Amino acid sequence: MKARHALPIRGRGTPDNPPNRFRPIEVEHDPEEAGDARDPRTRYLEDSSRSILSFNDSPDVGFDVSVNPYRGCEVGCVYCYARQFHEYLGFSAGLDYETRILVKRDAPTLLRAALAHPSWTPQVIALSGATDPYQPAERSLRITRGCLEVLAEARNPVGIITKRDLVRRDVDLLAPLAAIGAASVTLSVTTLDGELQRVMEPRGAAPHRRLEAVRRLSAAGIPVGINIAPVIPGLTDHEIPSILEAGAEAGAVRATFILLRLPHGIKELFEGWLERHFPERRERVLARIRETRGGRLYDSRFRVRGRGEGVYAEHIRSMFDVAASRLGFDRSFRALSVEAFRRPATGPQLGLFDADP
Repeated sequence: MKARHALPIRGRGTPDNPPNRFRPIEVEHDPEEAGDARDPRTRYLEDSSRSILSFNDSPDVGFDVSVNPYRGCEVGCVYCYARQFHEYLGFSAGLDYETRILVKRDAPTLLRAALAHPSWTPQVIALSGATDPYQPAERSLRITRGCLEVLAEARNPVGIITKRDLVRRDVDLLAPLAAIGAASVTLSVTTLDGELQRVMEPRGAAPHRRLEAVRRLSAAGIPVGINIAPVIPGLTDHEIPSILEAGAEAGAVRATFILLRLPHGIKELFEGWLERHFPERRERVLARIRETRGGRLYDSRFRVRGRGEGVYAEHIRSMFDVAASRLGFDRSFRALSVEAFRRPATGPQLGLFDADP
């Protein structure tokens, strides 16, 4: 991999912008267009997608349908498996993924049309399946908020996954859905070490803010889970018991974990990140990862990619199981309910026939 910048960029997960593997020609961005290379601007680009629902058939992903209001993610997790999808848009999986954010301004309108269509079978919708629905752009653009308003009107169940405490803003929509068994939230907590978090997930919420979000959501009657994702062998795995204890104290009722996944070019980005931030631990971490992946850095097989195999993977799994059992965590939320679903109104008579019975 060709590194464009040897030193870290403040607030970014990686300074590297490797060539797109699908493009035979490498493009050098105009410095005037790209901004200061040491402080690259985030650009928000219009996404003209004409559909909003993404359907998933992977057996080890906990949802079948998702809505992604954004493509690309400014949270900047260097290990994010969704980075590879940015290459399908003509961008790099590196710095482009954090600075070229496609926004789906029409997402609420598209979602309303999808839920109103007779072909829609009420089921849980995940917000979101790839990028964080509460990344920094959401504070002003409010696209996720708009989608939640549609889901609340339709009483369609929703499961939210985020690393940002901005989710607290939407308690007014989530609490009524939770009251009819149609909402849950999962906070991804990867570490309790604030310094590690800042270089690993530079625009994610600080660990204590995520735990406070768990506390506030739980107090509002919304079932909240903790997802330790990813667990990085040799770097964060020792924190599993303490993260679970902190989550339980804050009111989380469910806990899961996912082992680090490094598909395609993400492996090289992660190796570069280790070299910049933890050079003395680089070889140990990579060796531990290989222990869980049959000697490789990644194994793409379903049901293995998120858990790993071998003695060290079993050690991580056992450490999680013992702590989760001791703290009384459920392994899965109670299934969200579709019983109250009603098709949202569309067209000029919006809301005319939608009065509560």
